[in-house]
Amino acid sequence: MQLKAEKNKVITISYRLLADDGDSGMEFYEEVTSEQPFAFLFGQQYILPKLEEAIAGKEAGETFSVFIDFENGYGDYLEERRVIIPKANFKEEGKKNKDVLRVGNVIPMKDDQGNQMRGEIIKVDYMGVHMDFNPPLAGYDLQFDGKIESIREATPEEIEHGHAHGPGGHQH
Repeated sequence: MQLKAEKNKVITISYRLLADDGDSGMEFYEEVTSEQPFAFLFGQQYILPKLEEAIAGKEAGETFSVFIDFENGYGDYLEERRVIIPKANFKEEGKKNKDVLRVGNVIPMKDDQGNQMRGEIIKVDYMGVHMDFNPPLAGYDLQFDGKIESIREATPEEIEHGHAHGPGGHQH
């Protein structure tokens, strides 16, 4: 019997993602190949809900195609997610870390509540380190065209941790 994409199954997918910023039309953004598919634990809010909906109930080998507007994707681009952080916050053992403070670097950080966030350095000047905490695809409409490569039962450990382990999934 073929497994279907449903809660507590580990799904691997390959896909092509097109993104539209509202000005340029749909443009190629990324491709995930069948040689190195993306693995996730279904039903754990690990991927966009609309993408998961498009995959739900399908079997390995089936294809999917889904358009997701920015409101159902990564939300709108918000100016208030651009902040200036004092350079002193980036010192390691009292020294300025020049390797870290490069425009384009994406740095994992924590907010006041301890939530993990990723910020991209967009500028470094006398005011401090200008960072953008918007998701890279905030404000973009998305088009996913892909294929379900495999489906397997999740292990009890994966269910407990809330994510897939192993190739294409999360490594500890």
